[in-house]
Amino acid sequence: MTIDKKFIDLFLNVASKAALASSYLVGKKDKIAADKAAVDSMRIELNKINMCGEIVIGEGELDEAPMLYIGEKLGKLNGPHFDIAVDPLEGTNFAANNQPGALSVIAVAEKNNLFNAPETYMDKISSNITEDGVLDLDYSIKKNIQNLADYKNKRPENLTICVLDRPRHQKIIDNLKNLKVNLKLISDGDISGALLVTNKEYNVDLFLGIGGGPEGVLAASALDAFNCNFQGRFLFETEDDKKRAFKMGIKDLDKKYELNEIVSGDSIFCATGVTSGDLVSGIVVDKNEFISETLITHKASGLKKVIKLKQKISSK
Repeated sequence: MTIDKKFIDLFLNVASKAALASSYLVGKKDKIAADKAAVDSMRIELNKINMCGEIVIGEGELDEAPMLYIGEKLGKLNGPHFDIAVDPLEGTNFAANNQPGALSVIAVAEKNNLFNAPETYMDKISSNITEDGVLDLDYSIKKNIQNLADYKNKRPENLTICVLDRPRHQKIIDNLKNLKVNLKLISDGDISGALLVTNKEYNVDLFLGIGGGPEGVLAASALDAFNCNFQGRFLFETEDDKKRAFKMGIKDLDKKYELNEIVSGDSIFCATGVTSGDLVSGIVVDKNEFISETLITHKASGLKKVIKLKQKISSK
């Protein structure tokens, strides 16, 4: 089964409208308002689509998220059944402070084909190498870098590794510095970080470290279309985390997930820039029109490119 190509433009519209909505709050120092604008817009646009959609990754559970909560049914409730993962504003701080890299992100798969990731951290690694045994979450940093250098016929100092700049990654960063690789440290937004391995233009050989589990699933959807590799392992730090995981059907809390266990079958992924970053440019408003850039993938049709659109701004 594949997702009909007619849905590509529909979900592209969802992401671009959400990005536009939050763009009005860029630099206003209010990340909650910027996020809410994206959430409200995304929900309105999703409900216009002829589908039976269900949020599997969203703003949280019903008691903490009145909209786009996990389990919420969306669409006109006719048509195909979809699992939907959203991050209406990835990089809320980027938007609030007018910094590069804020995105509106959505991934859609057929029913039961998108992993219902708990709201917890995930140890992850992404690369454009799909051969077994080259890179692995279970290998040491040193082994992964040596294998990567050998595979690409490069010296370690000619490799670039992307890591989220966080205190929890200090040991990883120190190890990478000792191996003399080039570091690309990002301050936020590990969906875009994971996707920098998809194109040689970004000059990133490997992404690794601990980030959000839901963001890992969203990134995996795009990486799948690019025939890239991804592995993730959830990190359950509290008893509440573990109980929630068991409730969601996760039996092995230490399991390492391969990409095809996170997203299977066909999927559509859209990431529209709110502010300009490595992947896409941000929203530009010109009178009654706006220009958006969206990284979009559709696995079945082989679509994987950045689409630039000029659209009319609809009056409210």
